[in-house]
Amino acid sequence: MLHDQPILVIDDNVNLARGFATGLQRSGYRVNVAHTAEDGLKLADADHPAMIVVDFRMPFINGAGFLYRLRACPKYKNTPVLVVTGATVDDEMRTELADLHAVLRFKPLALVDLLAEVGALLGESTSSPLHAAG
Repeated sequence: MLHDQPILVIDDNVNLARGFATGLQRSGYRVNVAHTAEDGLKLADADHPAMIVVDFRMPFINGAGFLYRLRACPKYKNTPVLVVTGATVDDEMRTELADLHAVLRFKPLALVDLLAEVGALLGESTSSPLHAAG
């Protein structure tokens, strides 16, 4: 199944971004990849993504900073965003990400889980998005 709108993957870990992109492409998604929040914002403006997968811990502008900039633009107010991190996230940050309408998942994130989350966020499955505990 080929999907019309692209998914934007933003992660400063080049290998992880490439792995996510390859898995999504093999499942029929068009994927754009950026390795900084700044480049991610530029790619979002150039090719309005159906959804965004963004790393939380990145240099200069982190995932929350990216989300604040993204949500400041009305056309991205409802774009689904999956934030992935290997870091510990406190309750304040969980609340902040929820207020920014982002779903939080933890690394390592298996391809099957990534695909399930993407499908759920795009309304392509009947299951609700997976939410990691912890």
